[in-house]
Amino acid sequence: MRSLQALLVVAALPVNVILAQNPPVKWGPAPAIFPAGARMAVMQGDPSKSELFTVRLDMPKGYRIAPHFHPTDEHITVISGNFDVGMGDKVDTKKVMKLTAGGFASAPAHTHHYAIATTHTVVQVHAMGPFQLTYVNAADDPTRKGGARK
Repeated sequence: MRSLQALLVVAALPVNVILAQNPPVKWGPAPAIFPAGARMAVMQGDPSKSELFTVRLDMPKGYRIAPHFHPTDEHITVISGNFDVGMGDKVDTKKVMKLTAGGFASAPAHTHHYAIATTHTVVQVHAMGPFQLTYVNAADDPTRKGGARK
């Protein structure tokens, strides 16, 4: 009788579904807030909405994202390549965390940080939306007239 009761309890438990995918990644140009040359793919969610999102950023060797910050925590995983991440208002290549494939970093909300792809690099970023990026130095913003995007 006890095993029948246990079986009925297990059968009544909700079934959890895991979201998984393995289709080809659909790359497009990165949003204009990033310097020219990067590609982006949305893996999960909608970065323009107040929800969890996951994106991948594909950057050529030497690609730099000037010091900036976000209103929410940002979590970065290096998929391939070498990615240098530094904290502060100015890029200092001597004070960076050197991440390789599998490396992980988190930047708390409003923390000034910068990044450099020292090789062709792909990173995965997940955060709560809506996605916003504010450059510490407004002149670094590619969306402003005279900004860094070329």
